[in-house]
Amino acid sequence: MIKNVVFDFGGVLVDWNPRHLYDKYFGDSEKSLWFLDNVCTYDWNIQMDGGKPFAEGVAEMVEKFPEYKEAIEIYHSRWVEMIGGEVEGTADLIRRLKAAGYGVYGLTNWSNETYPFIRDTYPIFSEFDGIVVSGDEKLLKPDPAIYDCLLGRYGLKAEESIFIDDNVANVAGAMVVGMYAIQFQDAKQVEDQLRLQFELEF
Repeated sequence: MIKNVVFDFGGVLVDWNPRHLYDKYFGDSEKSLWFLDNVCTYDWNIQMDGGKPFAEGVAEMVEKFPEYKEAIEIYHSRWVEMIGGEVEGTADLIRRLKAAGYGVYGLTNWSNETYPFIRDTYPIFSEFDGIVVSGDEKLLKPDPAIYDCLLGRYGLKAEESIFIDDNVANVAGAMVVGMYAIQFQDAKQVEDQLRLQFELEF
């Protein structure tokens, strides 16, 4: 029986996308895309999600690409501009699951320096029964250790829990530790799967 639903945050609950900032900064979507593919890349960003201080990560990248010093520095100083608001429907889904008696938890790859900005901006974050942030734990999805961290900290059983993430590798990581998992496309698709595939009532 499913008792708990665990949500990723970026791309599932909030619309985090560096292009919200860099399309404005460069005034050119192609330049923005090139910069994010070649300078401040996903692989670089994930280091901060894993606990590296932004000051250290930014300094390393400025040394490598001094011609982009300002553009690199705003990745941190204007980070909040990467948030495009809540993903439509997910917060409502979480509230309805909670009202129906399911445990609702968060498991996110997120820097512990920037996570407080979203936590304090969107009321939905206060409604979770528990949250594990990669930057605090120095662990990253899809490493099984971070799923085990969530399960152990809150006394959850893997076989009673469903994990929802937009990243297919992170979905697979949850299944490795025995959780059920859904790859997020939109809130309606997740709700339909929860009701039809897993027979949740809410």
